[in-house]
Amino acid sequence: MSKRSLPVLSATIGKFKSLKEPPGPKPPWLKIRFTGDANYHSVRHLVEDLSLHTVCQEARCPNIFECFSNRTATFMILGGVCTRHCGFCAVSKGKPMEVDLEEPRHVAEAVKRLGLRHAVITSVNRDDLPDGGASHFVETIRWVRKLNEGCRVEVLIPDFCGNWQALAEVMSAKPDVLNHNTETVPRLYRRVRPDARYERSLELLKRAASYRKDYPVVTKSGIMCGLGETREELLQTMSDLRSVDCDVLTLGQYLRPTMRHLPVERFYTPQEFAELKAIGLEMGFKHVEAGPLVRSSYHAHEHTSQLPS
Repeated sequence: MSKRSLPVLSATIGKFKSLKEPPGPKPPWLKIRFTGDANYHSVRHLVEDLSLHTVCQEARCPNIFECFSNRTATFMILGGVCTRHCGFCAVSKGKPMEVDLEEPRHVAEAVKRLGLRHAVITSVNRDDLPDGGASHFVETIRWVRKLNEGCRVEVLIPDFCGNWQALAEVMSAKPDVLNHNTETVPRLYRRVRPDARYERSLELLKRAASYRKDYPVVTKSGIMCGLGETREELLQTMSDLRSVDCDVLTLGQYLRPTMRHLPVERFYTPQEFAELKAIGLEMGFKHVEAGPLVRSSYHAHEHTSQLPS
């Protein structure tokens, strides 16, 4: 990929420190308070009762206790088994499940029972399906709106293997937020996302932004930090995302789910995330959420609350 010039950035931004993953405890800013209050158990039982999957559980999200305790969750449709083999992800991989045709309605019922005003829906990759699961996303969006008037819908979609008709099908349902994570810098794709293509992800976001001629969709992407990228590579990826008119950016620390997954190459400090947020806003992102425990859907309702609806 050709290297484009970065925008002029503030001279106060310092170089990142080199803090490698230690064999012992994580840095203090990554300590998580484990709680299991009544709301947490209520959400967990709701998910089980409706036979749903959440990325909170399947991907071992560090924020699950906070989010479930706040009676929110990110729903993962199209089953719990992914057809891809990303080196960072804890979601099960292998032969996928049969598509549950009742799942869209069940997701909508869960949104209603939780009283959500901003629903986030993602999925496993389903490269075995002709449309990659796009039609299932559409059904889920429609059911959520049918049962939850006024609820904003954010979808975090796969790349559909570059099937732009599948993307068009999702966009026909007019999600309020179209999220697709870049995840890492292009140099690391072969190791981190071997079944994905960096240029394909950028093209998807560019095409999604073009639908603003029809309605005010917000586009969004996320990057994991600490997988071995350099500062220059990270800033270039952020600049690439702005070049395709991406509105919202999330930046969080990669945490190794198990010893079978890619190791953490370094930990970013809270100050470094604050600096990255400042750079992102200077680049022109409308909102940047950056912090050690930030994930794509963490406090997602706040990412777009000040943007046009």
